[in-house]
Amino acid sequence: MKVFMKFAVAAVAVGLCVTANAQNRADRQNLENPESFSMIVLGDPQGYEKYDINQPLFELCTAWIADNVDHLNIKGVLCTGDLVEQNENIVMNRDMLNQTSREMWESVSRAFDRLDNRVPYFISGGNHDYGYQRAENGMTHLPDYFPFERNNKWRDIIVSSYPNRQGVLDIENAAFAYDLPHWGKILLITTEFAPREEVLAWALNLCKSDKYRDYKVILMTHSLLQERNAAYVNNTEYDITPQTGGQEMWDKLIAPAGNILFVLCGHMGTVGDYEDSIAYRVDKNEAGRKVHQMMFNVQTLGGGWEGNGGDGWLRILEFLPDGKTVKVKTYSPLFGISPLTKHLAHRTAPYDQFDMVLE
Repeated sequence: MKVFMKFAVAAVAVGLCVTANAQNRADRQNLENPESFSMIVLGDPQGYEKYDINQPLFELCTAWIADNVDHLNIKGVLCTGDLVEQNENIVMNRDMLNQTSREMWESVSRAFDRLDNRVPYFISGGNHDYGYQRAENGMTHLPDYFPFERNNKWRDIIVSSYPNRQGVLDIENAAFAYDLPHWGKILLITTEFAPREEVLAWALNLCKSDKYRDYKVILMTHSLLQERNAAYVNNTEYDITPQTGGQEMWDKLIAPAGNILFVLCGHMGTVGDYEDSIAYRVDKNEAGRKVHQMMFNVQTLGGGWEGNGGDGWLRILEFLPDGKTVKVKTYSPLFGISPLTKHLAHRTAPYDQFDMVLE
């Protein structure tokens, strides 16, 4: 009996220790206002997925998100595309990757498993998610690994979809409607890479329809802005057809819609300073409303094109209860997970930490 009691006391002590440690985050992130909600931005993950040694870093990002769904009141996860380095290839160029396309798709799918049935996530297909190596055509495995049925958090919010280049209805071209505290009605639209004109027309008709014209619209597309100068990209270096560039997207969808207030993209970036991985601009649409446009692509951070894939950087968008202000913060759970590196976990330059007012 005494042996059993000693064992029981020890077990309780161990349990309390584990609980205490689990609650003692090295760099716990908090909302500035407890009535806010947040969305998390994940830049292009292809750099994580093309090397097996990097893949756990992207899993850390999605594990961190899953751990904070309630704490940060996360209502959505926004991924800018290029889930893989090459959509369909078994011949590995060892100078740039050591994974086949199937291994990359399986890895990125496994990372998102942590979010399935926990929180809705949204993906804009990137150029590397099409064709064989870089958008030679419209073939993609995205609907094979991310079928609509895998995440039940999409079911009650999807309101429209448009077939991809293969004629498949999936999450590439889709619209999701929210009714969120203090913010009211939000419509989130995703598009394929370099979307065809019929996709732009579908999205524009949604925005201008009687049902959604009073919604605040968030648009996600892979390729829109260049790094640093935030000029519009043209996409003409790819063989995929038909396609549109950034200026055409502005002219044919974003400006005339009237209610698209925030556009998110990835795609561009070079090796250099942190500023070479981001872009931001604000323009007025045809209704005279400001449209905030953000590019976030971290794949060269952490060592360049053949580095670790992005140092775990992501963005926390906190939607304040005033119904118009979004606070942008850039954070890395890779650095934040340890007390020894948590001082490196925040990027606080003006281009990495700022406010957007969507009205």
